[in-house]
Amino acid sequence: MESSRKKQWWWQLPLLVLLIVGTVIIIRTQRNTPYQHDEGFIFGTLYHITYQYDSDLDSAIVAELKKVDASLSMFNKKSIIARINNGEDVATDDMFENVFALAEKVSADTEGAFDITVAPLVNAWGFGFKSGAMPSETTVDSLRKHVGYRKVSLRKHHVVKTDKNVTLDCSAIAKGYGCDVVAALLRSKGISNFMVEIGGEVVTSGISEKRVPWKIGVTKPTDDPTQQDTEIQTVLNVTDKSMATSGNYRKFYYKNGRKYAHTIDPKTGRPVQHSLLSSTVFAPTCAMADAYATAFMVMGVEKAQKVLARHDDLQAYFIYTDHKGAMKVWFSPELRSKIIE
Repeated sequence: MESSRKKQWWWQLPLLVLLIVGTVIIIRTQRNTPYQHDEGFIFGTLYHITYQYDSDLDSAIVAELKKVDASLSMFNKKSIIARINNGEDVATDDMFENVFALAEKVSADTEGAFDITVAPLVNAWGFGFKSGAMPSETTVDSLRKHVGYRKVSLRKHHVVKTDKNVTLDCSAIAKGYGCDVVAALLRSKGISNFMVEIGGEVVTSGISEKRVPWKIGVTKPTDDPTQQDTEIQTVLNVTDKSMATSGNYRKFYYKNGRKYAHTIDPKTGRPVQHSLLSSTVFAPTCAMADAYATAFMVMGVEKAQKVLARHDDLQAYFIYTDHKGAMKVWFSPELRSKIIE
């Protein structure tokens, strides 16, 4: 019996040695593979992409981002969404339909706090791709009639409107979706260590060049629309996560001594007026994180917490002011172990 066991062990020894040697080779190869750094301009903002690969993929990355731009960008007059807004009966593509379906889902889940038909109101308040004076009560009430995610649907690759004056704006989800598209490209190349960032929305995987999990900073809200004087509120030790942030401190303006935030409530047609300053959301996809971050800015802390309670796949980090005006923080319990600063 003892002799039989020894023979079995000796037969297994070469396999064990091969496994150890193979593991060492893989680790050594991975350590020697350089990290690439690509950056550029897309969707009216900057992107920064870091990934571990033996060659630069910038041209392939740009090609994927241009596909998203051609489908969903408000800055591209020839994009599918721009042509739909111009009244053309144009066929949609897979990217448009993926984002539209997710937008519908988040809109229903947040009772319309997220709404891609809010564009006319955003423009009227001067924070969209048009600018103008502060709208009157009459103007706001008039525009509200043309806002509502239930006024649009997809049928056989075409957008159908119950109101021809409805326009679409995917700005609050397209950057996140762009991150997902680039992440999918990198994964298709077998890349497991990367960080994709587009305009502040982020997808991470694996480890950084320092051989540690990716560290993501959450910006401290300040009244600085130029974003030149930025300060980090906290740093999260995260990987294999998608993250998006929305904040009223980023874009606002003063008129007649009153501060107006860029987040528009689709229901009231007016800038939100509550204590939430910044909403950072972690989700399975960056598009989802992007959409919920925007929705939570409309809803405020308490309503957002109720939505989070229904979702095991969502976590959030909120910065808000209390009744005395002091800055406070609330975050999902799952993030406690991720906070390093």
